[in-house]
Amino acid sequence: MVKPGLPKLVATDLDGTLVRSDDTVSAYTHEVLARVRAAGIRVVGATGRGPRLTSLTRGDIRDADFLVMAQGGWVLDQAEGTYLLRSRLPGSELAGVLAALEAEVGELSVMVEALDHDDAPLWGDYDPTWRYPVVLERRPRAECLTGNVIKAFARSFAYDVDELLAVARQVVAPEVASVTQAGLDYVEICPAKVDKGTGLAVVAQAVGVDPADVLVFGDMPNDLPMFAWAGWGRVAVANAHPTLKAVADEMTLTNDEDGVAVYLDRLLSR
Repeated sequence: MVKPGLPKLVATDLDGTLVRSDDTVSAYTHEVLARVRAAGIRVVGATGRGPRLTSLTRGDIRDADFLVMAQGGWVLDQAEGTYLLRSRLPGSELAGVLAALEAEVGELSVMVEALDHDDAPLWGDYDPTWRYPVVLERRPRAECLTGNVIKAFARSFAYDVDELLAVARQVVAPEVASVTQAGLDYVEICPAKVDKGTGLAVVAQAVGVDPADVLVFGDMPNDLPMFAWAGWGRVAVANAHPTLKAVADEMTLTNDEDGVAVYLDRLLSR
């Protein structure tokens, strides 16, 4: 039983929010999340990372009951070891989205995430701006789009990522695909009607938690849907994108200052 006055579920973004700039999660953060879970509060990691990064994600948020991954398209029940949701975007639809974008902004650098096993490679164009270690298989775009994919990453040579996202939201119909950005130089193209809010809704339904009892933390535009969905509280870290700060109920310290853990520690101490 959760103590009155506390949320029943806490969901946090990882990179830029829970995870520090050196790609580590502090012992303090792990300890606080363990206490959150011990208090009967469900813990959920809500990340843009695809299923190829499941092992890494489990290590970063050890006490998660569920993982909402791939911008909401994949939902993993950790206790059961089963997926409640596995969404894919038809390659033909993605081809149309990329063509429409390139008609507006010119050539794009594109990487496709199609495989779901641990440490699976990305396919497509090599791009030196990618900041994380990754195995990339160079493949022609047509070959990358022959089947269904988990998501795609697209970078413009002429537009910054926020500008590219604005264009994408104008030219990509929501019933065709979802587009967002998560702090890299890329927009991410996901299946239609997929976002962190829809992914968390799957978790909430599975465990019988109302959105009004959900507290969320984030830092980037891809966290906006779960901020719109959650009702108990929406907390942005101090290093968050301006669009997220604008809709947050509260601010906490930066990811490098363990802002999520500091907020939760204070919450548990009330």
